[in-house]
Amino acid sequence: MDLRKLKTLIDLVAESDIAELEVTEGESKVRIVKSSAIPQNQMVMVPPQGVQQFQAPAVQGAAAPAPAAAEPAAAPVETGHVVKSPMVGTFYRSSSPGAPAFVEVGANVKEGDTLCIIEAMKLLNEIDADLSGTITKILVENGQPVEFGQPLFVIG
Repeated sequence: MDLRKLKTLIDLVAESDIAELEVTEGESKVRIVKSSAIPQNQMVMVPPQGVQQFQAPAVQGAAAPAPAAAEPAAAPVETGHVVKSPMVGTFYRSSSPGAPAFVEVGANVKEGDTLCIIEAMKLLNEIDADLSGTITKILVENGQPVEFGQPLFVIG
């Protein structure tokens, strides 16, 4: 089933008094259920191979109450300049698996030195230091996925 059709169906359920909608197209089956407690839609696609679940965005205009799950414990305040990820991708400390890391904790870097590589969509993007200093912390493990704006290094 086409994603545009799914979006249209979700919008239809969200904007109407319909509590549940089920559509079968070929071997695909989509069921959208409007939850009464939380203003959200849930969509379940059942292709021939198995079940996939998709959660639709919350209906606009009716905000769900913020969960009372407490804020994280006071995160340690980083002293120094924090280098953040400019993109979503996979973090690598070296240019290849056997090569030494670009930087280690305690290494002195100059503005423009390569700190790491972030692989995004099969492209390797070098992340450079935006100021000179000493690497005081490396906040991400090699090979881990990173998000846009996620702290990677602290330069003191």
